[in-house]
Amino acid sequence: MKRYIYFIFVLVLVVALAFPVFAARKMIIGIVTIPGSAQYICAEKFKELVEERSGGRYKFEIKHSASLGSESSIIQQVQMGTVDIAIITTGPVGNISKKANAIALPFIFKSNEEADRILDGPIGQEILDSLAAAGIKGLAFSENGFRNLTNNVRPVHTVDDVKGLKIRTMEAPMHVKLWRLLGANPTPMPWPIYTELQQGTIDGQENPLWVIDKYKLYEVQKYMTMTRHVYSSHVDMMNLRKFKKLSKADQELFIKSMHDAAVYQRKVNRDNNAKYMANIKAHGMIVDEHPDIQSFRNKVTPIYEDAKRTIGRDFVERLLRAVR
Repeated sequence: MKRYIYFIFVLVLVVALAFPVFAARKMIIGIVTIPGSAQYICAEKFKELVEERSGGRYKFEIKHSASLGSESSIIQQVQMGTVDIAIITTGPVGNISKKANAIALPFIFKSNEEADRILDGPIGQEILDSLAAAGIKGLAFSENGFRNLTNNVRPVHTVDDVKGLKIRTMEAPMHVKLWRLLGANPTPMPWPIYTELQQGTIDGQENPLWVIDKYKLYEVQKYMTMTRHVYSSHVDMMNLRKFKKLSKADQELFIKSMHDAAVYQRKVNRDNNAKYMANIKAHGMIVDEHPDIQSFRNKVTPIYEDAKRTIGRDFVERLLRAVR
């Protein structure tokens, strides 16, 4: 009997050594941008943190460079569950959550610190929670940054200089309304847009400094105006059904790791802004660092009343009070 028990013990030990106690759960993170981009930095940090903190119970593959399609398409894939996690620019998120559109209100945030205070606080959490109605768990806000105008037609110093420019916007109604108010011909299209700029299909675009630098838009755009008209965040999200299937401890792990990754990514982005600007100038781009911002502000005031009607008066007024 003792020999039999010993034999069973050895057999169980051999099997245990041959086959790990658990197999790592594999998940896909979808982003539309290239390695080295703001989205990629956040995705890579999240992957590193969860894989380490879970002891290898989770493994992530980052699908980048629009290999899964546009941001709108990736959102749909998150909703379906074919993509587990995504890092998406706020603009397209506004198509599934009215409250997310409030982040894109022009000149709503005066600084990075103010954006962090609002988005990491109760109002930001309310926006993240609003995604649940679309089958998505909002995890955190990383950042794109303050958006600036570039074009290949003429210098832009006042809002009058914008008139008639064909400007690419995100596929987001709030951004289209904004540029129409500014006098441009807004043209929504998915990212990337280098070829369209190169061929003159569009005159210009608007994005944070890192985008202009990393995508070498200085090769196909002559002028940049530091309008800082919109603070552009990223909504870091997960399929809600899959999130709910995680244990409570793992739910907390995912939320904390994404927040930590977002904070890390924001710092990297901001620390590198001076380098991005220097490189943009070194490649010959003509930069207006002090445009007549008040002329832009004067044109966009109607968008706030429109937002109160479409987003919700109470929510927008709470946001406006919070940033005063």
